[in-house]
Amino acid sequence: MAIAPELLDAAASEIGIRPMTEVDVAEVFAVERASYQFPWSEGIFRDCLRVGYVCRVLSFGGRVIGYGVMSVGAGEAHVLNLCVADGYRCRGLGRRMLTYLLERGAAAGMSEAFLEVRPSNTAAIRLYQAIGFEQVGMRRGYYQAVGGREDAAVLRLTLRGRRVPRNTL
Repeated sequence: MAIAPELLDAAASEIGIRPMTEVDVAEVFAVERASYQFPWSEGIFRDCLRVGYVCRVLSFGGRVIGYGVMSVGAGEAHVLNLCVADGYRCRGLGRRMLTYLLERGAAAGMSEAFLEVRPSNTAAIRLYQAIGFEQVGMRRGYYQAVGGREDAAVLRLTLRGRRVPRNTL
């Protein structure tokens, strides 16, 4: 359940980012399922926790309103999933989570961050470009789509020696 935009703006300081736990997976999956036509399964989120990926949730009023999942290794961070619940979008929360994840990657000594995005997801692409990501490739048929497959744009951001823009929230 979303709250009025003016109340959310006033309560921005109460929105926190914390580690995702096994208990959060059902709520995370509910946000995922409501947001994507071809969502990750609960099992995928549990596997990400089990293998030690950076898994974080945005929480407000004791509820999960968004999440981010990132792997780190071999000098690279890979943002695997980032989502904010529908009623909370366009308030800077996706930027806040992405910035948080990138800061964790930089702090872990990763030199670059990568992610894939559907070319049709223009809102996400605008966010990633605003942070400084640049397209470096295309993965053909990467995403499941109605009637077949959709390509993924591969984006990269250099972390080493670069200050990740901070969010204003």
